[in-house]
Amino acid sequence: MITVEALHKHFGGFHAVDGASLTINQGEITGLIGPNGAGKTTLFNVIAGVLQPTSGRVIMDGEDITGLAPHTLFGKGLLRTFQIAHEFHSMTCRENLMMVPDAQSGETLWNTWFGRKRIADEERALRAKADEVLEFLTIEHLADHKAGQVSGGQKKLLELGRTMMVDAKIVFLDEVGAGVNRTLLNTIGDTIMRLNKERDYTFVVIEHDMDFIGKICGPVICMAEGKVLAEGSLAEIKANEQVIEAYLGTGLKNKETA
Repeated sequence: MITVEALHKHFGGFHAVDGASLTINQGEITGLIGPNGAGKTTLFNVIAGVLQPTSGRVIMDGEDITGLAPHTLFGKGLLRTFQIAHEFHSMTCRENLMMVPDAQSGETLWNTWFGRKRIADEERALRAKADEVLEFLTIEHLADHKAGQVSGGQKKLLELGRTMMVDAKIVFLDEVGAGVNRTLLNTIGDTIMRLNKERDYTFVVIEHDMDFIGKICGPVICMAEGKVLAEGSLAEIKANEQVIEAYLGTGLKNKETA
């Protein structure tokens, strides 16, 4: 689904992504690991159009999408979440989901005057879909709660819910486990696997928790210093000498329970 070819992203003399090449297969949950500063988040940002690459290409389903704006990629089914959830904190969880689909009738002044029935019908359909998504995520009890008042893990679930409102093809998840307790992390992991199996979502997941990676991911890619060091199963990655060396000082074994 995604092919990254010799991608570079430089910030002055610093090469955050330094010639990375990799392939993400459709229908898989791929883990992206590496020590802090390896270039993982920068790679996500370039693929998702948040940052422009210095050089290299990103191909999605055979189409060159290099440098396309995030809203354009959103329309193509490529979504990216962030380590810190970006919810609209003063709106309810349901409202956060309802506002995701673009080109809604109520967004134009003409329709607010002359298309009120269309707007009302559309909002009813969006509300029903949002409630269905909240139920799928097992947080339907939070529908009318302000999104800014729910826990960090529940905000991560809500971000997954946003992807369900537009039937995403591929979702890039940046450290879904950050600041999340173990119980909710297991719920998030189960939700990702359900979306993968039941709705054919493709995921790429940045995460430092090796137990979580081992639970949900098939292929794993390891980066260090802006480059791809190794690709394979988690067992193969953990046995790779280059990977072990890259983690020296931080401790690969410590990452398994971090």
